[in-house]
Order: sequence, then C-alpha cells, then structure tokens
Amino acid sequence: MSELTQMIAVAMFNLRSLPERKAAAFTAAIGIAGVVGVFVGVLAIAQGFRRAMTVSGSPEVAVVLRSGSDSEMTSGLERDATRTIADAPGVARNAAGPVTSAELFVIINLPKRSTGTDANVPLRGVEPGAFEVRDNLRMEAGRRFETGRNEVIVGVGAARAFAGLEIGKQLKVGQNVWDVVGIFSANGGLAESEIWADTAVLQPAYHRNNSFQSVYVRLTSASAYQDFKDALTTDPKLNVKVSRLSDFYAEQSTAVTKFITTIGVFIASLMALGAMFGALNTMYSAVAGRTREIATLRALGFGRGPVVCSVLVESVLLAIGGGVLGAAAAYLLFDGYRASTINWQTFSQVTFAFTVTPLLLGQAIAFATLIGLVGGLFPAIRAARLPIAAGLRES
Repeated sequence: MSELTQMIAVAMFNLRSLPERKAAAFTAAIGIAGVVGVFVGVLAIAQGFRRAMTVSGSPEVAVVLRSGSDSEMTSGLERDATRTIADAPGVARNAAGPVTSAELFVIINLPKRSTGTDANVPLRGVEPGAFEVRDNLRMEAGRRFETGRNEVIVGVGAARAFAGLEIGKQLKVGQNVWDVVGIFSANGGLAESEIWADTAVLQPAYHRNNSFQSVYVRLTSASAYQDFKDALTTDPKLNVKVSRLSDFYAEQSTAVTKFITTIGVFIASLMALGAMFGALNTMYSAVAGRTREIATLRALGFGRGPVVCSVLVESVLLAIGGGVLGAAAAYLLFDGYRASTINWQTFSQVTFAFTVTPLLLGQAIAFATLIGLVGGLFPAIRAARLPIAAGLRES
C-alpha cells in the first residue's frame, strides 16, 4: 500500500471518530473562529479607511500644494499662483475655462450623533470647477450651493455622523451662519466626510483674504501629468509640490492604516496563541485516546509519515472549519458597518465603511490553516513516535 493511500485511509479513520470527541473539537474550532473574526474585523477597519481615502483618487486629477507641505493644513498659495497653475499645459478646459478649483480647508467642531461629543469636521471652500474636477460627486438630496451665498452642501458620511447637518438646518460657525441646502455622495470617497461651501464666501469668514491652500486640477489625460508637473516645478515664480490625487490620498492614509493593521495583527496573534494551545490540547487528547488504534495501524505496516499526515489533516480541517465560520461571521457583522476615525494628517474626522474584501477573507483562512498546522504538528509527531508494543498494551 502506497504512503498516500495509507495517509488517506488513516485520515478517514480519524475523521470518522470525530463525533466521539465533538466537545473538544468544537471548542478548538470556535477558538479559531474567534481569532479569525477579530483578525478580519480589525483589518476591515484599515481596508475601509484606505478605500475611503483612495477611491476618489483619479489619475487624471492632480493636486498642487506649497512645496514642503505634507497636507492642505500646512499649505498656502496666493491668487497669482493659482492662476499660473490653471494656465499650465495639460489642464483640461471647458466653455468656462480651465477645469480647476482653488480651495480652502478649515476645521470646525460639530457634535457626533452617537455620543454628543465634539469632533473635528472638514469645511472645504471650493470654486465652481470643483464639481467637474471631482466628477464622481452626485447630489443625493437638495441642491448645490449658490455662488456668493452662505450655503453649504454636506457629504453623506458627515450628515450621517454629525448632528445638525440635515437639509434646511442652519450651521453656525463662529459669527457666521450657513444654510444646509444639499447632501452629496462621492462613491464612498473622502469628500463624503466633508462640508463644502463657496471659497469666495469662506475666505472673508476666516480672514484669509485672497489666499488658498490647494488647487485641484483635472488634466486632459493621465499621461499629461508629467508635463503639467514639470511646467510648475520648474517655474521660478512658483514654489509648489505637485502630486497625482491618487498618490496624495494614498500618502494621507498610510499612517492610520499602518497603525490599525499593526494593532490588528498584534491582537490577532495574541489570540492565535490561545487558539493554538486549544488545538494542541485537542489533538493531544485525540492521539492519547487512540493510542491503541495507532499502534495497531503501525503493527499492520502503516508508516510514520501517514500517521503524522493524518493527524495534521484532522487539525487543519478543524482549523479551516473554524476559520470559515469566523470569516463568515465577520463578513456578516462588519462589512459595510459605518464608523469614523481621525485622519492624523489633518486632525479631522473621516467617515468610512468597514470593508471585508475577498483577499482579506483568503488571508484569514490562511491564518486559520497556519494555526491548525502548528497546533497539530507536535501531537502528530508524538503519534508517530509511539512505541508499537507499548501502544498495543494500552487498555
């Protein structure tokens, strides 16, 4: 009999005896399911935050900041600079002129619906071209603000997370009062966490005169980016930093996603140790309870290799079963769950949805399989090393 045939025979024999050890097997599987659930849940936060930050990052859109700035909060551009940027080669144009938006970015405090505590919310001043630069914006309710009026539109994420942002309500910031006239979506992107107003109205409200913090530009094509960037960075009248919007958003999300991922892996690893010991205990008990059967198989000519593999197969199948259970529970509980966290680059709240991707589920099942392999390895080796004579004497 070949070793493969032996391994299959012994593995099937082991699996048929699982009902006799169902309590221990169930406990081990549930432990692994818990580990996988936490693993998927925490990493779904990082995936959701990254998606919110990057989904709107079109390669045909560029953002221009002052040189040396790592966010809009630390940037500053004068009106003359924004005009030079709008006239650069590679900028898309329509009947109204260059498709650009010189923008202002400020932070206001609003109470969260869930807790009532204040949190930082981005208030962005935009020019009319902003709606063409970011062509994924869609009005879900109400209308766009009118130029020159104290009106704002609110991203669906901000409207969901913060109080007082319903259409028809008034938003008081300092001495200024703004009418909420619309709610917009942005395909789940970062803009959904923001409140938008007319830059020309926002500037005097914050004593910014004729200064801006960024310019968003729609290019004629993705390939026009390099010419656009070279024209601006080599212009002696300018001192600017040019990035693709996709790269800019990815950079903005790095710190938070790295932190969340590190914490998630650390917590899951600690829990995995517990699950691994549970698997070890289960498999050691299984081996101890079948000492005589294993010795009999060895006496009949079954090799050590098939015995080791059969124990590992049982351990891995238990782990995969627990992993599938934990992954399914995590998907049902977390996928699409709405939350908010702070973006460390701007110290403002970003609303996002937990995102459980197929890749993340695959990683979770692989993680469970690894737990099963390690948990079954030492019991498998012990089973293979059982003396045949001693094992046959077991009652």
